[in-house]
Amino acid sequence: MTTLVDSPYRTPGRFVECVPPEVRSGEVPVAKRPVLRRLAGSAVPYLYLVPALAGLVIWVYSPLVQTFQLSFYDWNLVPTSPAHPAGWSNYVEALQLPQLGRATINTLLYLIGLLPFTIVIPVIVVLVSQRIHGRARAFYRAVIFAPYLIAPVVTAIIWRWLLDPGGLVNQILGMFGIAPISFLRDPNWAMWSIVLIVGWQLLGFAVLVVSAGMSGISEDYAAAARTDGATERQITFKITLPLLSPTLLFMATLTILSAAQLMFPMIQTLTMGGPGDSTTNLYYLLYDTAFGSFDVGLASAASVLFFLGFGLIAWGAVWLMDRWSFHDD
Repeated sequence: MTTLVDSPYRTPGRFVECVPPEVRSGEVPVAKRPVLRRLAGSAVPYLYLVPALAGLVIWVYSPLVQTFQLSFYDWNLVPTSPAHPAGWSNYVEALQLPQLGRATINTLLYLIGLLPFTIVIPVIVVLVSQRIHGRARAFYRAVIFAPYLIAPVVTAIIWRWLLDPGGLVNQILGMFGIAPISFLRDPNWAMWSIVLIVGWQLLGFAVLVVSAGMSGISEDYAAAARTDGATERQITFKITLPLLSPTLLFMATLTILSAAQLMFPMIQTLTMGGPGDSTTNLYYLLYDTAFGSFDVGLASAASVLFFLGFGLIAWGAVWLMDRWSFHDD
């Protein structure tokens, strides 16, 4: 603001600028926005997380809390039948299930059977595909990844036809003089048949993950090793695989935590846990207890125990990943 100032030192016809004291002292006032407006501005980024968090709460945490609550009741899934408090008896009974031992052993065997399909074979496929160039490499990887896109139920139906005593697999074996094998009805073959089917379907995903890990390894290491006279075998085992260890440990952890869950659709569709209990795993045991025996409280208690057990395994796997992974620094 500029105005005339009455002063004995004012020159007639000139103006003197009246500057506020706080400006003359060098302190420029800053306009402050209202508190609500500032909070609204800072909350905008978090609004994008609301749909994901809502889905997580509705579909993960809420069922988890309800499962923990049901584990202390006896209920047979009938809406008109009231749930009766059972205390800790469901947990005691869950640990005494006669099928628990066999289901646990089967789950470990499933895990051991899947590890080659998620670690060993994908590494071999990726190393071999590195020598293929151009469009052939993309086609090669697409063919391997395709089974992962097929729905599990469709996969089970296809393999049921292939493994039937009169199916294509037995027809091929018959050409070599081998008698027909009942792959899904023989206890000696049923479990490993399911391992083969699930491993075949997971192979494409594992190859994709290993390929991504391989692409993050600089070619300079291999070039420097070749300059020093290293062979391809030495480069693979001394450079490539150590640098690929974080990816391989990740795939091992993913297999350990999801093997039992991945087997469930195949067990339900192909064998129903049989013959006998030869293909039953922990997830199918929970399903059969809840929806076969209609004992929701017992199944919920077993679910809580399995959740704690797999949580401990996950913690140990993450600890191993941090301890044994070799990172390119």
